[in-house]
Order: sequence, then structure tokens, then C-alpha cells
Amino acid sequence: MRTPSLIWILHFVNLAEGLDGTGRSSSVSGLCPAGCATCSAPNGCLSCMPRLFFHLELDGMRQRGTCVSSCPRGHYGMRSPHISTCARCKEDCSSCFSERFCTHCHPGDFLFRGKCDNSCPNGLMANAALRECTECSFGCEMCVSRAVCERCRADLYVLQGQCHLTCPRGFEPDVLLMQCVPQVHCEVGGWTAWGPCVHKRRVSRRGQETRNRQETRNRQVLRSPSVYGDPCPQVSEIRKCVIKMTPENVVIS
Repeated sequence: MRTPSLIWILHFVNLAEGLDGTGRSSSVSGLCPAGCATCSAPNGCLSCMPRLFFHLELDGMRQRGTCVSSCPRGHYGMRSPHISTCARCKEDCSSCFSERFCTHCHPGDFLFRGKCDNSCPNGLMANAALRECTECSFGCEMCVSRAVCERCRADLYVLQGQCHLTCPRGFEPDVLLMQCVPQVHCEVGGWTAWGPCVHKRRVSRRGQETRNRQETRNRQVLRSPSVYGDPCPQVSEIRKCVIKMTPENVVIS
């Protein structure tokens, strides 16, 4: 990488030239910034105290060396027996743990297993707040959040953002939409008044004729049931009746 190479070159060149051109660099007893083991006026820190990282930061058009306990955002720490340095993360990472492992992504990208991408694999959701891919709920292949599933596995039904193997009580499966829909139970209205008492003529298979007097009442279906809903009860009733003799229906032979 270019940055560590530049740091090493700068480090050794300045150690050789020193602040006053005598081949000696300023010691920590001089006016070095905090954390520096050696420094020079034009280039800042040249080496750091133990456990600190050497980092080049922009100072106008120049780069100056600084010594930090942890590398700034967009950089990661590289330790070695001679000098520990801050190296820049890859362009797709806003911060990283190492050269190949991102810890945060830029806006519009999402973190998954140390890598940043603009989309998440199936079964994971893109969390815009955290900028990372997080797991969906059970059986979900695409989700808005962990609590809200947009698309379930092919053999599961979706209900209120959750995936179900079987629909809960009060719901039934819609196999076309693969959703749990509310069950609809039959609803009927009230009975009508009994109708007039009439003769009903019936002929049996043997040709015998019977006559019955009966009256009928009905009720209307207000709502038809769904496939698994409660079926409709009887909507028509018949009972025997007796024709009351009145002057109008008396036949004089």
C-alpha cells in the first residue's frame, strides 16, 4: 500500500536529516506534540511512543505526522515491532477493522460479513439506520424490518407481516396469494311470516296420490361463507297446517 510506504520513507528520511541539519532529530524533551517520540518542525511527529499509531494528517497542502491511540474513521491500525501506523480503508468502507473487513459503510450501502454492497442477500433486510444487513423473521425471504415481512418462503403464508406454516385461528389460507385471510361465516336474516296454508299434491312411485296441507317461511342469506367459514343454517321451513273454514272457502255442492 502507498500510505504505509510513504510513512516509512518520511519516518527514516526525517530521522536522518533532523530538525537542525546535524543528523539528529528533536527528542521528546523538545517541543514535540503529545505522544511523539521524535519530531521535526515541518513534518510533525517522526516516531511515536509505545502503543501509539503514527498517522499522517493534512495540514493545508502538507501532511504532518501525528501519534494517536486509535486511528481516525476511515483508517485501521497496523502494528509492527518497529512502528505502528494508520492505513486507509478501502473506498467502499467508511470505517474498517482491517484492509479486507469493513465495520461501517457509506450511505446507500449495507454491511454484510465485513463487506459493503448496495443490496442485501435473500433472507436479510437492508437496515438504513444501521447501514447493515440484518436477519428477517422466521421464513421471510424479503422484509421491511425484522417485524414486518414482505415476502415469505414459497410454502408459507403471510399474515400481518409474519410468515406462518398454517393460518392461526380465525383465518384461512388463500393458496393463490399465499396469504392468511379472515374467515367469513354465514349470516342470515330473520324469518318471514308463515305463508298461506296450501294443498300440496304428491304422487308416489306406485302412482298413489297424497294431499297435504302445508305452509312455508324463509329467511335470506345476508353473507355467504368463505371456504372454511361456518356454513349457512336452514333458510326455509315447512310445516303442516289446517285450513280454517270461512264463508269464502266453503264449497256448497
